[in-house]
Amino acid sequence: MASGSKSVASILLALNLVLYFIVLVIASWAVNHGIQRSGETASVLSIPARIFPIYFPMGNMTTGFFVILSLVAGVVGFTTSLTGLQNIFQWNAPNLHAAAMSSLTTWALTLLAMGFACKEIELGWTDSNLRTLETITIIVSATQLLCTGVIHVGVSEVVAQRMGGRV
Repeated sequence: MASGSKSVASILLALNLVLYFIVLVIASWAVNHGIQRSGETASVLSIPARIFPIYFPMGNMTTGFFVILSLVAGVVGFTTSLTGLQNIFQWNAPNLHAAAMSSLTTWALTLLAMGFACKEIELGWTDSNLRTLETITIIVSATQLLCTGVIHVGVSEVVAQRMGGRV
């Protein structure tokens, strides 16, 4: 049964690697677009809106928080998926514990970004690139949850095998 968990975890981590890379690319584009256009569009705004250094000309008032948190979740998720693949290939207790904890942390960050994606969907009026980022963020939060669960099952299997060998 350990090889089944190992293969499912590897597939989910590879899928998350691709999804987090897409989140990273789209969120980076949105930040770059916001920086380039903020000088011309934020100059006409009132004082509280000028405090945030990056004004997002597309989307709604949630866009800034959503894009920044998606960028952070994308970086952390991409790195976690990459190191998680290495930890899964070794398949021993210390590496699986490290993969489980980093996977749980990444899922928490992704859920935070997903919350802002849901709020942005509720408020409406978003660009097609932002709708793509919202959709992929919601999908990757589900796949990250599955990946975290599979890794935790793998941890229990390895610990049970280790304890069974000693008893």
